[in-house]
Amino acid sequence: MEGIADRPFPPGEYPVVVVGSGPGGLQTSYSLSRLGVEHAVLSQDDRPGGMFRRWPIFERLLSWSETEAVAARGTAEYELHDQNSLLADEPGARACVAEVMLGGDRTYIVPTRAEMEAGMAAYAERAGVAVRYGCSWESTRREDDGSLVLTTSDGEYRCRAAVFALGVTEPWKSAIPGVEDVPHYADVDRAKERYAKLDVIVIGKRNSAFELADGLEPWARRIVLISPRPVDTSVVSLSTVRVRYMQPLEHHQIGGGTLALDAAIERIERYGDGFRVHASGTTRPGELVVEADVVIAATGFRAPLRDLADLGVATVGQGRIPALTPFWESATAPGIYFAGNATQGAAGLRRHGVGSSSAAVHGFRYNARLLARHLAQSLGHDILTARIEGGRAEHLLSVLTTAPDIWTQKAYLAHVLAEDGSAETVPLAYFVDSVGPDAVAATIEMNASGQVYPVLYRRRGGGVTEHVLPPHPLRDYRASEEHRREVASII
Repeated sequence: MEGIADRPFPPGEYPVVVVGSGPGGLQTSYSLSRLGVEHAVLSQDDRPGGMFRRWPIFERLLSWSETEAVAARGTAEYELHDQNSLLADEPGARACVAEVMLGGDRTYIVPTRAEMEAGMAAYAERAGVAVRYGCSWESTRREDDGSLVLTTSDGEYRCRAAVFALGVTEPWKSAIPGVEDVPHYADVDRAKERYAKLDVIVIGKRNSAFELADGLEPWARRIVLISPRPVDTSVVSLSTVRVRYMQPLEHHQIGGGTLALDAAIERIERYGDGFRVHASGTTRPGELVVEADVVIAATGFRAPLRDLADLGVATVGQGRIPALTPFWESATAPGIYFAGNATQGAAGLRRHGVGSSSAAVHGFRYNARLLARHLAQSLGHDILTARIEGGRAEHLLSVLTTAPDIWTQKAYLAHVLAEDGSAETVPLAYFVDSVGPDAVAATIEMNASGQVYPVLYRRRGGGVTEHVLPPHPLRDYRASEEHRREVASII
């Protein structure tokens, strides 16, 4: 039997400790290793995968991986076609989820939960990400010198920075009288036939609610989704979740077995063998009483912060998500960072409408890479910066056309080209708010109507000006003389 000292990362002191072995933790650890940052990775699980070892309930994801995309698997261009794999420099560790899917049912471009989990395990093995499994984080304290101490089931870990890559994975219920008597999404019976010919009420109209509705429609007699706010179909239609949303909403419109009601639930009562839900209409005022055999609370999740609030970690989103700086550090507790889908706690500028994809793997994998770089610099590591010799306009046009990080993290990440030719990617809000040498930051924006276009931010003499460039029908800004002239005039 392995002892405490026989497994990776025994208790002790490390510059950085990463908690979690889901995609956020794996990507952060890999990126730290590539930069030479000593760190420990701890996980209460017995293998990698994080939330994808349990969810989604009905097994198939919403994000896609095209196994036969135009771009070659393993290239940077292919990353836009593979939303689920993690990033690596070694060819063998790239596109792991897509590779697993090649051996499965290729009629789908969205992986199953099991394929996602297998892809994470393959990445951890091939990329050499070591994890101390079976080690549970239990509590946290800050020492007088500012260092952090994490108490775990194996002992104490002292560090200068802790990265919590635990996701937004703790079931959360709204404060509705009677809600304690109904299951949360996380506790739903996965046997769909259990709901055959039953009336089902789903509390909520976000991703997990529509996933349930979409999965149960072939079985349930009637499904009623209830929440105060209407679904913003203009936003949903531009997102990766539209597949799950649109079928139930179509049934709502044409008179099928699903209804989407805009109402605030006042209380839930047991009624015979089922439930009675009392609600008050919002977009259309009036009392509503709906009866059902089953009620499910699809009211979302929260980050499992445990005692971090005692150390000063503030939250947003009804206390469910940590409030973060542009580099994903707690806005109120220095040295405490977050990776994974909790990085949505840093909203960014969002000047033009649609924001980043930090809640999904294809967005937060880029966040983790930059977080590792930021930590390395803060710990005193020398980090190489790319240098562009000549052709600065051509360089920016190429970045705007092909860079997967700024295309995925629209309005959040920006490629910065300084006057001395140095180039790097940073959070756009950091560039706009920081003082630095003259430079241009290039990003991609998308407004609420779905129009996509590049934006340049020019910093000169301490001031920043914004330059919105026109869209291009083929999105190839390298081939546009108009964009070439505009970029050249700005830089």
